[in-house]
Amino acid sequence: MKLAIIRQRYTPFGGAERFLERALAALRLDDLEITVIARDWPKGSQSEYQRVLVKPFAIGRAWRDAAFSRAACRAVTQGQFDLVQSHERLTCCDLFRAGDGVHREWLTQRARRRGLLTRALDRLSPFHRRLLSAEQAMFSSPRLRAVICNSRMVRDEIVRYYGVDPHRLHVIPNGVDTQVFHPGLRALHRAALRQKLGIADDHPLFLFVGSGFERKGVDLLLDVWPDLEQNVHLALVGHDRRVDRYRRRAESLGLAERVHFAGPQQDVGPWYGAADAFVLPTLYDPLPNAALEALSCGLPLLTSGKSGAAELIEDGINGDVRDALDRNGWREILRAWSDQGRCAAAGGHARQAVESLTLDAMQDRFQTLYTQLLSRS
Repeated sequence: MKLAIIRQRYTPFGGAERFLERALAALRLDDLEITVIARDWPKGSQSEYQRVLVKPFAIGRAWRDAAFSRAACRAVTQGQFDLVQSHERLTCCDLFRAGDGVHREWLTQRARRRGLLTRALDRLSPFHRRLLSAEQAMFSSPRLRAVICNSRMVRDEIVRYYGVDPHRLHVIPNGVDTQVFHPGLRALHRAALRQKLGIADDHPLFLFVGSGFERKGVDLLLDVWPDLEQNVHLALVGHDRRVDRYRRRAESLGLAERVHFAGPQQDVGPWYGAADAFVLPTLYDPLPNAALEALSCGLPLLTSGKSGAAELIEDGINGDVRDALDRNGWREILRAWSDQGRCAAAGGHARQAVESLTLDAMQDRFQTLYTQLLSRS
């Protein structure tokens, strides 16, 4: 079977790219030939997958997105694939994986935190108008046979906004490597990393992992952190082009000794091992891989209701869920989970929430869907 997977651009620390790397690893089957169609993508072993790079000339995000869509669809026509799975909003795909969620919903959530002028600019933006048009066209395309949603939240949003038949929407959560991310990382890394950071073992450490600090709620964390006990620390792991602005803000709030900017990390395992709990007050996140990894490591998860990971949380048992803009609610749960004993007791429940979401389980679900689609063709 010839499978094409379309993703415009590779970002080393992007969640979608990390998912694709895992999916490609999980789908190494003798009867499956995989081709990645992209603008930029690192070289992989030819025994794993082929690469088709398309780099049409373009200036600006809207033009670049439209140009890539046209070029990718031409590559699909030339490749004669059995199935085309896109992670971009294209009308030439058989399957769309909604790993980035629903753009209409993202703009709705984003507007909650923006002023009148910036909301108006978003509505007039050629890039957002282009994506909304592409999203509408794709979900209306007669070629689209199935949509892969990584959470029930995304499935329900697609039905609500675009009226897609729920039978064509398949919830396949991201897989997490439960052998790599496990509670044993605590014994391996906690003491050494805390010593490096200057954090005592009996001082609570919350961990944030993510790229794009504004969307994922770092502003809220900095707002509420001065209200917590002086021994409560926060580690921020991830990339943001305005990280210096966040660092200066933390310093101005007197948090320089308690908020640790770690930058992007190829190996996040030691940070999960050093932390007591994981925080992600994201404005919108279909199903963040970092949240799954944290749960797999036995960390209670504090996240927002517009995160697909909230579906895995039993409030007060393995974490808590609050609205992304509810500062009082976040103060409440951060104070509650600053109890290290409570975090440790929740570890087993956190791990249990993701034990069924293995890479093998994801592979089986993908393979079952591909087989169903091929049998109907």
